Amino acid sequence: MCGFGGYLGSIRDGKPLLERMTAAIGHRGPDERGIFTAPGAGLGHVRLSIVGLGDGQQPMSNPSGELTIAFNGEIFNYVELRDELRARGRQFRTSSDTEVILHLYEEMGEDCLSLLNGDFAFAIWDARRRRMMLARDRMGVRPLFHTLKGGTLYFASEVKALLEVPGVSAEIDPIALDQIFTLWAPIAPRTPFRDIHELEPGHLMIADQNGTTTRPYWQLDYPDRDERPAYAEESRAAEELRALLTDATRIRMRADVPVGAYLSGGLDSSIISALAAGMTSQGLRTFSVTFDSAEHDESAFQEEMAAALGTEHRAVACRAGDIARDFPDVIRFTEKPIIRTAPAPLYKLSGLVREAGLKVVLTGEGADEVFAGYDIFKEARVRRFCGRQPGSRIRPHLFRKLYPYLPGLQQQSAEYLAAFFGAGDVALDDPLFSHRPRLKGTAATKMFFSSDLRAELTGYDAAEELVSRLPAAFGRWHPLHQAQYLESRFLLPGYILSSQGDRMAMAHGIEGRFPFLDHRLVEFAAKLPPEMKLRGLVEKHILREATKDLLPPAIGRRTKQPYRAPDSHSFSGAGELDYVRSAMSEDAVAAGGLFNAKAVTKLYEKCQSRPASGFRDNAAFVGVLSTQLWLQTFTGTSLRKAEAA
Repeated sequence: MCGFGGYLGSIRDGKPLLERMTAAIGHRGPDERGIFTAPGAGLGHVRLSIVGLGDGQQPMSNPSGELTIAFNGEIFNYVELRDELRARGRQFRTSSDTEVILHLYEEMGEDCLSLLNGDFAFAIWDARRRRMMLARDRMGVRPLFHTLKGGTLYFASEVKALLEVPGVSAEIDPIALDQIFTLWAPIAPRTPFRDIHELEPGHLMIADQNGTTTRPYWQLDYPDRDERPAYAEESRAAEELRALLTDATRIRMRADVPVGAYLSGGLDSSIISALAAGMTSQGLRTFSVTFDSAEHDESAFQEEMAAALGTEHRAVACRAGDIARDFPDVIRFTEKPIIRTAPAPLYKLSGLVREAGLKVVLTGEGADEVFAGYDIFKEARVRRFCGRQPGSRIRPHLFRKLYPYLPGLQQQSAEYLAAFFGAGDVALDDPLFSHRPRLKGTAATKMFFSSDLRAELTGYDAAEELVSRLPAAFGRWHPLHQAQYLESRFLLPGYILSSQGDRMAMAHGIEGRFPFLDHRLVEFAAKLPPEMKLRGLVEKHILREATKDLLPPAIGRRTKQPYRAPDSHSFSGAGELDYVRSAMSEDAVAAGGLFNAKAVTKLYEKCQSRPASGFRDNAAFVGVLSTQLWLQTFTGTSLRKAEAA
């Protein structure tokens, strides 16, 4: 795991620029730095040494010097690929996975991507063809950004590095902000930074003197709903699932340094920890975060699972005020406004891992997308069930079963439940049927937008743009698969793997690895019949069946408890720090120009006087505060204008 930056084009002082770019992302690679320059091209690299500790320095060139790579991430099947290449007569100078990519590219060009099983982003300078190839892993675990300035292409693992390029400055993209306040994240390739773009997951870019071309090399796909299931026998499917997940975990244990695991206490991280614990003779070290508030805390389950596995377990407490203290750093590293505080405890957790002396952790992320674990999948099923009999007074009562941890919901009438969850409000053939209630609830936060921003966004609809990005086959898929695609293709890389994943871990030089996102497992799960994943209202049914011998019964039977953190309440009381008052002041908000200053003042006063209970107020508060911090961190605009006033 590392970070890199580079350029393609004629520029002056390429080496000093690369030094500034790599310094800006030094947290991603605290172990080593390297620079490569050639006429018209340059690469810079910061290294977190995990594989090939003594000989994996980058940028790395092949013996002829015709190919040079800067690589961020891991190729987990590099051992098998290296053996195959050696059998064909290839000679290796290092023990790193980086050199494997160079050999494969030399033989296959861009087609080598089909053989790589890993989480990666890389750039290869091909001096023979005078071209640069950029590529990003299938699921979007590792980031890669790019921009054009003066005819030169610049690219980097984080936007911070691109802001070191002369003439590249931070300016908010209003459409990206609207997407965040609707969809939780921008729709790639758009980013919050105007004219700075993200290479989409599963895509590659070829850049040469004729310009740039971008195309997908892999796409998430599901069978047509009327197609005969590839796996009709559940026992066989469970057996194959167990084998794939075991192997995905095994190859992600490969490292020349110790590998630990996050242990949330939920089903997914417990499964991964159980598998990993059986693969190490040195004992597994596990890590978790705890909360003071009972509705967020899962420490009892974490301790039970750690005891069952016999792991060396450490937990970091996220107490009142901790989220507020870390939040400015969270925004600096995530590089985008966010509407939830959930990344902040994970920032704290990765700090604990670094403090413990580890560089690598396995996580259970991705299982909910791949095996239909989220409440939104169950909720959509109940909404469809109600929508087929709109006048039913019995069917809406099923909503109570979805949220047993929300006591206020249990006493509500059928009419209230149907209205609250939007049963019957959305056409059953709407491509965004599963997500409309979430989109509607999130978009309500835009009532705090300023009149100028509203005017600039006139005629724009983030949800409709999302629909326009759906593949042609989308309408032929089962409704559950449609919902899974929306989560996996957009929210997962746009928010979960970035703001909560890569950015929070790499802020402390920690590499997260995700066995559930092994592309073999993703492709296998996509072919499973919907009822194997969501059995009635039981989520991840086939995963539970395949791993039930690994876990204590109390863990194996647990209903999904979404990972959440205290939101606006985090910034009141002990969390009411000076920067919060400053950023949310009427003058600062007015200076930023993005929000209605008087409306935000009322929201701020409301949230300070009592904890916000509704999603809208919580999301709006966090969204406004994070946007104000984004402006201050990357542009300084709101601070300068507010001080001048």
